[in-house]
Amino acid sequence: MTAAEMTWPDLLNRPLKMLIDGQWVSSQSDAHMEVINPSNGQVLVQQSLGGAHEVDLAVQAARRAFETGPWSRMRPSERTRLLLQLADALEHNGDELALLETLNTGKPLKIARAFDVGMAAECLRYNAGWATKLNGETRNVSLPGDWHAYTLREPVGVVGLIVPWNVPLAMAVSKMSPALAAGCTVVLKPAELTPLTALRLGELIQALGFPPGVVNIVTGLGHEAGQAIVAHPGVDKISFTGSTAVGKSLLTQAAGNLKRVSLELGGKSPVFIFADADVERAMDAAARGIFGNTGQVCAAGSRLFVHRSVADRVIEGIAQRARALRVAPGLSPDCEIGPVISARQRERVMGYIDSGRAEGAEVVAGGEAVQGEGFFVQPTVLLNTRADMKVVREEIFGPVLSTQLFDDDSLAQLAARGNDTDYGLSASIWTRDLRVAHQMVRRLRSGNVRVNAAAALDFAMPFGGYKQSGWGRENGREGVEAYTELKSVAIDLN
Repeated sequence: MTAAEMTWPDLLNRPLKMLIDGQWVSSQSDAHMEVINPSNGQVLVQQSLGGAHEVDLAVQAARRAFETGPWSRMRPSERTRLLLQLADALEHNGDELALLETLNTGKPLKIARAFDVGMAAECLRYNAGWATKLNGETRNVSLPGDWHAYTLREPVGVVGLIVPWNVPLAMAVSKMSPALAAGCTVVLKPAELTPLTALRLGELIQALGFPPGVVNIVTGLGHEAGQAIVAHPGVDKISFTGSTAVGKSLLTQAAGNLKRVSLELGGKSPVFIFADADVERAMDAAARGIFGNTGQVCAAGSRLFVHRSVADRVIEGIAQRARALRVAPGLSPDCEIGPVISARQRERVMGYIDSGRAEGAEVVAGGEAVQGEGFFVQPTVLLNTRADMKVVREEIFGPVLSTQLFDDDSLAQLAARGNDTDYGLSASIWTRDLRVAHQMVRRLRSGNVRVNAAAALDFAMPFGGYKQSGWGRENGREGVEAYTELKSVAIDLN
């Protein structure tokens, strides 16, 4: 279905409210903020800005639902059923959700429909299965006498989920679904720039009959609503995805009741293309890895290391792909790469490009903001970058690729160059030599490594980073168990 054939979402026909204890409410202060379409800078709708008062109401509702409400008594199979029904509802309303996501983020509509909505539904189905499979185990202890000893996995309690603006629907679902599967209740805060699909998700949750208070959605600014969630003594765990700088600040705020904290933070991920690589596949993957979602991806492959013998071909091939990408509003049928999220983000990205130029980098593709409506930046490839440059060291969160060459360096030396960063989220290796691949995998300080693969996101695989890329893991068994506490039980049978 094309954008022209879609019905304007009903959600945008009225000021947005928050979901608290099964009711849609406005903020006590009546504070509002505009939601902007980054493709043209126009206002889509007004959202209500919650603060400490609304967060407190949401936490109280989540606490009641967890401790005394029907959620605490619901069988695991019933939680599975509700999550599977929500996945079906996402797919049934997929066109509307994709349209909302594109209007709010500017990403291509076809990507929003296939990836954002499709992956959210798949994530729900994967985590739904875990509701019936979380268990402890019996233990053989060496205490004197006769004992029955075992462990229990129990939900951690009320969790605060704070999600970013780059993939709003998928990130909200990827945090909410394992928490609900584990038996927790949630207070979700979408990014203030992109609240639309989270609120539509709340409507679907309400329509399916989730008990009041199980899912609460508070819209608001990070330094107000977000900080109130992190500091609230009634919240048992925080899961945050966003910048490393904000993640660090959350740690001090969460210390009040020593709440559990999971952090999925920034990245400056290296891509290695060796001389024996399948160059065409590697070029395509490298281009998609930095220009996909307009480079607004924590795991974007923003640092390219390429062997000198194939460097001219690889860099020019990626540059040609960058020049050929059709930069357009997300609803345009021709759109291959949309805008960055805001005017402020465009200024940030352009500041890094200008910094690269000033420090001696050569722009071989892009390098300019696109004039006219919206917040567009040309896909950019930089040549002759060095490890000490800002464009190489700092996360840009935009469509900017920094390139460096290597010769027949030892793998230890090359891995050291890849590890020369504060981050350790993702890495990619392109080679036909499995010995090289395995040795590089072991040397790289990264939570996720792909070999000869453009993408390898699967909900069975844990995702998270080393160093300042975060704490903990999402997805897989580990992602669900992160929302549980482990209890040891020992019974003296004598």
